Amino acid sequence: MDLRVGDVVKVEKDEFFPADLVLLSSSYEDPICYVETTNLDGETNLKLKQALQATSYLNEDSAFKDFRGIIRCEDPNANLYSFVGNLDVAGQRYPLTLNQLLLRDSKLKNTDYIYGVVIFTGHDTKVVQNSVTPPSKRSKIEKQTDKLVYLLFAVLVLMSFTGSVVFGIATREDLQHGRMKRWYLRPDETTIYYNPKRAPIAATLQFFTALLLYSYLIPISLYVSVEIVKVLQSCLINKDLHMYYEEGDKPAHARTSNLNEELGQVDTILSDKTGTLTCNSMDFVKCSIAGTSYGYGVTEVERALARKKTSSLAQEKSDEDFHEFYTETNPLVKGFNFKDERITNGRWVNEPYSDVILKFFRLLAICHTAIPDVNEENGTVTYEAESPDEAAFVVAAREVGFEFCERSQASISINELDPITGKKVKRIFELLKVIEFSSSRKRMSVIIRDEEGNLLLLCKGADSIMFQRLASNGREFEEHTRLHINEYANAGLRTMVLAYRQLEEGEYQRFNEEFTEAKNMIIADQEKLAEAVAETIEKDLILLGATAVEDKLQIGVPECIDKLARAGIKIWVLTGDKMETAINIGFACSLLRQGMKHIIINSETAEFDALEKSLNESEASEALKANILHQIEKANDLLASSNESLSLIIDGKALTYALDIDVKDFFLELAISCSTVICCRSTPKQKALVTRLVKLKTRKTTLAIGDGANDVGMLQEADIGVGISGFEGMQAVMSSDIAIGQFRYLERLLLVHGHWCYRRISLMICYFFYKNIAFGFTLFFYQAYASFSGQTVYNEWCLSLYNVLFTSLPAIALGVFDQDIPARLCLKFPVLYQQGVQNVLFSWFRIIGWASNAIFSSICIFLICILGLEDQAFRRSGEVVGLEILGATMYTCVVWVVNCQMALSINYFTYIQHLFIWGGIALWYIFLLAFGAMDPSISTTAFMVFIEACAPSPSFWLVLPLVLFVALLPYFTYTAIQMHFFPMSHQMIQLMYAQSDDTEFV
Repeated sequence: MDLRVGDVVKVEKDEFFPADLVLLSSSYEDPICYVETTNLDGETNLKLKQALQATSYLNEDSAFKDFRGIIRCEDPNANLYSFVGNLDVAGQRYPLTLNQLLLRDSKLKNTDYIYGVVIFTGHDTKVVQNSVTPPSKRSKIEKQTDKLVYLLFAVLVLMSFTGSVVFGIATREDLQHGRMKRWYLRPDETTIYYNPKRAPIAATLQFFTALLLYSYLIPISLYVSVEIVKVLQSCLINKDLHMYYEEGDKPAHARTSNLNEELGQVDTILSDKTGTLTCNSMDFVKCSIAGTSYGYGVTEVERALARKKTSSLAQEKSDEDFHEFYTETNPLVKGFNFKDERITNGRWVNEPYSDVILKFFRLLAICHTAIPDVNEENGTVTYEAESPDEAAFVVAAREVGFEFCERSQASISINELDPITGKKVKRIFELLKVIEFSSSRKRMSVIIRDEEGNLLLLCKGADSIMFQRLASNGREFEEHTRLHINEYANAGLRTMVLAYRQLEEGEYQRFNEEFTEAKNMIIADQEKLAEAVAETIEKDLILLGATAVEDKLQIGVPECIDKLARAGIKIWVLTGDKMETAINIGFACSLLRQGMKHIIINSETAEFDALEKSLNESEASEALKANILHQIEKANDLLASSNESLSLIIDGKALTYALDIDVKDFFLELAISCSTVICCRSTPKQKALVTRLVKLKTRKTTLAIGDGANDVGMLQEADIGVGISGFEGMQAVMSSDIAIGQFRYLERLLLVHGHWCYRRISLMICYFFYKNIAFGFTLFFYQAYASFSGQTVYNEWCLSLYNVLFTSLPAIALGVFDQDIPARLCLKFPVLYQQGVQNVLFSWFRIIGWASNAIFSSICIFLICILGLEDQAFRRSGEVVGLEILGATMYTCVVWVVNCQMALSINYFTYIQHLFIWGGIALWYIFLLAFGAMDPSISTTAFMVFIEACAPSPSFWLVLPLVLFVALLPYFTYTAIQMHFFPMSHQMIQLMYAQSDDTEFV
C-alpha cells in the first residue's frame, strides 16, 4: 500500500507502524498506547504514547468523515529522541511532542488498535534517516599487507626491467659481422621479438612478457584465502561456549571478520562504566531524608575497599560474622535492597520528620514516566520504566508503602499509608505538566494538584544542578545531605536529589502559557526555549533529601581488568558519573590499586568558581584553559620524576579544555604515561573525541567497549568497537564490530582469540609471501639461465594451479587451527599478549627474514636441479634432460620445499593440517600422472613426463632429498638456536609446558 503524508492509518495490535505517524486516538478511553521499539534501539521495555485529548474521540473510521486538521512540524531528520510540531484543530493550536510520535518499524503492543496520521514516509522516516553506512575499518596487518604487495610489484617491475635490458643488449649483439651468437634463435631470419636490428622494441616486448611471467610473484590468492580464514575464525569466536552468557542467552557475535587479528594488538581499552563494568540493574540501597541517613547496606565498593585495606567496617565485625558481612546478598525484591527498620513496615511514621519522609516517597511514586503493568491473575504490579534508576525509585516507594498503581493523561494514582489512620488509602493527583529529563537539564519535574487543591512542583535531579535551585528557606537539611551524598559517592552509589515547591495559581498559569507557546514553535531552538521557560519555575525549591542506588559490578570484572592490565593493556574509563563514584568503582574493579598515585584534574574547585564569577564568559574560558594546562604540565613534571605507577582522573569540564587543539597533545602525553585513566562526567561527544585522539596520536590499536546509545560514537571511532548486550538497548551492539554478553568475556576474546588470530594471520601471510617468492624467483633464475628469452620452465597448467591446489590449503589450515599454546596457558600467562601489541610476528625484520629464506630456497632449488641434471645422462639411452623434465623436477622440488616449510612452521598439528600438507604433495603426483596421460594437445610439455622420464630415473629421486635438506637447513638451524638460546615468550612457555607436569598449568 502506498502511503502519502496526511493519510490516516489504522494499525492493529502486534502490527508494525508503516510510516512515522502522529497518534490521534486509540482503543483505550484514555488515548494511550504501548509501543515496542526493539527494531529502533533494541530496548524491550514498552513505551507509553499519549494522543492529544482534542483528537481522542476519533476512535472509529466514520469519525474522520468531517475531521480537518493541520500539522506543522520539523523537517525530516535522524533524531529519534526529539520531535517538534503542532496541530491545529477547530481553531486551537496544540503542541506535538515525542509522546505523540509513532515511529516506523516500532510495534503496537497491548493495545487493540490506534489511529494515526502519516507525517513522514519512505526515506524521510527517522529509521531510514538513521540507516547510515558504518565506518570502514581495516586492520593494521591488512594495511601492511597492501604495502608488501606494492613492494613486491615494484620488485616484479625491477626484475622485468632488468631482464628486458639484458635481453635487449644480448639481442643487439646476436648478429655481428655475419656471425650469430644465439644461433638457435636464428637472428638472421626472425620475428620482431628477436630481431637484432630492432633490439629496443624486442626489449620492450620482453618487458611485458616478463611482467606476465613473473606475476606469480604477487600472491593474488592471498586475499581470498585470508577472507576465508577470517570468516572461519569468526565462526570459532561465535561458537566459543566460554563466552556464552547463559543468563541472557547471548553468545559472542563477531559482526565483522575484518578485525580478527586486530584483537591481538590492542594497546588501549576505552570503556564505559554503567552497564559495561556494572550491571545497570539498579538497587535502591540508601537514602538521606531531612538530614538523616537511612539504609545499612554495604556496597560492593565498600567490600572491595575493605578487602584491600583494613577497613573500619571490618574492624567492627567479629571473626564469627566477618564472612557473613562480606558475602554478597541478593535483594528479595528486584530493585530494592534497602534495609532499615526505621523506615520499613510503616515505622517511618514514628520518625521525627515523618512529614518530610511522606513527601519524599510520595515524590518518588509520582515524579516519573513509568508505566504500571497489573497482572490480572495475581494482581501484582510491575513497572515499565525508561531507565533502571527510575524503576528502582518506583519500586522503593512501593515497598515503603507508596504504591504507584495507575496513570492516565490527566491523573496519577497511588496507594499510600495514611499516617493518621494507619490504613492504605488511594490518592489521585491531577497531573498538569511533565517536564521530562534530558542530559542537558539533568533533572525531571512534574506539576500536580493534590486532593486539597494545592499546586505542587516535584523535582528530582543531579546534585550539581539541584542545590543551586534551592530557596533560602529550603536549605535546612543541605549540609547533612551534602555530607551523605559524598558518603554515598565514596561507596560507589549513584545519587539523586529530591526537592519540591508549592506554586501559586497565577504563577502556574503564566508558566503554562509560556511553556505551551515555546512547545508550539517549530524552530531549531525550540527545545532550548522550552528549557529556558522550565528554568523559570524550577527554582526556590525546598530540599527533601537524596536517594542512593547501587549499580553492581558485573561478575568477574575485577579479575578481568587485572588480567588485561597484566597483559600490558592500558585501560581508560569514560563515565558520566561523579568523580568520587568513579574513583571508588575504580578501586572495586582493580583499575585503581592501593599505593598508586592519583593525578586529579578537577574543575569543580573554589578557584574555578571564583574565576567564573569574576570574569566574563570568554575571559573565564581562557583562564580556565590556562589553569588546566598548568595542572597538566605540573602532572607531567611529576611523572618525569616518579617511578611509581600513576593514574589520571579528570572531570568533564576540565576534559573540555584538555581536548582543545592547543592542549590535547600535552594531555595525551600525560594520559598515555599513566597506567589508568578515568574521565568523569563525560558526554557522548567527549567519549568519541577522546577515542579519536588516542587512536590518531598514538597510532596504536584502540578498543572501545560500551552498552548504550551514548557509546555509539566511541565504538565507531575506535579501531575495534565491542558492544555489550545489556539493558540499555541494542544500539551499541548494532554499531559494534563484536558483541559479547558480559565485560568479563573480553579477557578470553583478547588474550585467547585475539592472540591466536594475530599469530595465525601473521604466519599465514608471511608463509604466502614465502611460497610465492620462492616459486617466482625460480622462474627468474631460469630466465637468466635462458638469456631472458621469455621461455617458461613450467607447464602453463602447473603455473595456474600452484596457488589453487598444491600450496594454499595448508596455509588456510594454519590460519584456522594453529595454536602456539593452549587457551588456558594464554590466560595463565597474559604477558604473551604483548607479542601482538609489539607486532613481533609481522615486523619488517620478520618479513624480510621470510623473504630471504624464500630467495635462498629458490636458489637451492634452481642450482641443485640445474647442476644435478644439466650434464648427466638422464635416461638409459643416454639422453640428457630436456625442458619438460627440468620443469617437472623443479616444480616437484618447489611443492615439497614449501609444504615441508609449512610443516616446520606449525605449532599445533591436527588431522586436517596433515591432510592438507601431505595431501598437497600427493595431489601433485596424482596431477602429474593424470594430466600427463591426457592428449599432448592438452598436456603439452607434461605429456607422460612423470611415467616415462622422471619416475624411472634415479637422478630425479636423488635430487629431491638433497634440495629439501639444503633449502630447509637454514630455517631449521635458526629456529633451533633461537629456541634454546634466545627463546621468545611463547617458546619459553612451550618448553615449561613440555618439561613439567601438565597439572601445574591447569
